[in-house]
Amino acid sequence: MLIIPGQPGKEVCESRNQISRRDLLRVGGSGMMGMGLGSMLQLQEAAANSNEGGGPGWAKAKSVILIFLQGGPSHLDLWDPKENVPDNVRSVFNPISTKLPGVQFTELLPNLAQNNDKFTMIRSMSYTPKGLFNHTAAIYQMLTGYTTDKVSPSGQLEPPTPKDFPNFGSNIIRLQPPQVSMLPFVMLPRPLQESNVVGKAGTAGFLGRAYDPYYLYPPGDDMDMNKMDKISVDDLKLRPDVYTSRLQRRASLRDTINKGMPQLNKAVEDYKLDKYYTRALDLVISGRARDAFSLDQESDAVRDQYGRNTFGQSLLLARRLVEAGTRVVEVVWPKVANSNNHSWDVHSGLTNRLKNQSAPMFDQGLASLISDLYDRGTLDETLVVAVGEFGRSPQRGVSTSGNSNSDDGRDHWPYCYTSLLAGAGIKRGYVHGESDKTGSSPRKDPVHPRELLATIYHSFGINPETIVYNHLNQPRELVKAQAVTKLMG
Repeated sequence: MLIIPGQPGKEVCESRNQISRRDLLRVGGSGMMGMGLGSMLQLQEAAANSNEGGGPGWAKAKSVILIFLQGGPSHLDLWDPKENVPDNVRSVFNPISTKLPGVQFTELLPNLAQNNDKFTMIRSMSYTPKGLFNHTAAIYQMLTGYTTDKVSPSGQLEPPTPKDFPNFGSNIIRLQPPQVSMLPFVMLPRPLQESNVVGKAGTAGFLGRAYDPYYLYPPGDDMDMNKMDKISVDDLKLRPDVYTSRLQRRASLRDTINKGMPQLNKAVEDYKLDKYYTRALDLVISGRARDAFSLDQESDAVRDQYGRNTFGQSLLLARRLVEAGTRVVEVVWPKVANSNNHSWDVHSGLTNRLKNQSAPMFDQGLASLISDLYDRGTLDETLVVAVGEFGRSPQRGVSTSGNSNSDDGRDHWPYCYTSLLAGAGIKRGYVHGESDKTGSSPRKDPVHPRELLATIYHSFGINPETIVYNHLNQPRELVKAQAVTKLMG
């Protein structure tokens, strides 16, 4: 079955008009061959205007690993501690020295403290002047570059819709498809979520489902530290009754049929159907993706180094995926916001939850990823970003978002927090910006989440102002911001 819907729409980032994302070809024959990935691989040519740019760090990244610290980690209790402040502002954790003179973390991050000569810290992330105190709203802003004005009666954003702005990773793989037969964009190990709103900001939105991530959500609840051992990628395997040679014969039969239909071939030649079909076929037959997901190919020593927990093994898998050719990997913190035990959303129980749960996994896993990429010589072309949707309130026990907070808890705080970047032209051993005395607001060089996204696009050689057309055929920039090139070496 071959379906060619509608009239070709205006595809913003093309040197000539081709089909829109909504009008992609669908090849029903791929289903009978045991494949469901064809649409994912129908990636259009890059826009003529997407490669206009230059300057420090331009086009250094071949891939990105975004570590999304959903829940909002406390910058004051991790990597921006303050001294000579009131007791309810000062962290309960002791400050420690790092590789950089004059830069301190807390005792919770000993491994990252010994690796901060390899990465950049932004200590002035800020939504100023308008804060976003709701998790889902801030997540949507951080990962798409846009705010949404439609909320449910509960105050939460509505569930994902085809009208949403795309996740930044979907934009990247549309403009820069992988050059090998590999999954372009993988999200793991759980969906973005707050309360009952699941997956908001984690889809391709109006670009169409062909640019959605490959969602790798192993079975098991958030407290199952061994869930990465339960990975199943059945849709990357041939059906048991379809052998490789048999699948190739079917592909040959299809080619024979096509040669006998010259008029149809001519009608669809601009759609590059053969290219997309071949790439989907290659992905299934080659086993490249299946091999990348096989964590058991790593030594016990390496797996132990990253941490035998969901977060650590997710980062190890992210490294394997980008080395196999995946363009974008988004690792979501494996515990949902609005929950306890390992969540960054510490309205209460901050001391125990950070010291004994979240921080050790985070410190071990992220430090291992950065040092591993560095030792393997792939950090120069792999951009690593770690960021949450916001930070935590400077004062413990004070409500800033309508939530109740204990004396051992901090509320949401979008006005000042910290993020980390490494690799792909990013400066090493650099601290950008500075927070004020209490970590309440940037003292200098504030960086808006939109500017962080613009910097990611810039690292790929994509102009952040590249125009994309939404579901109403209205022009929109990828993000309304400029890259922060001071972060680049």
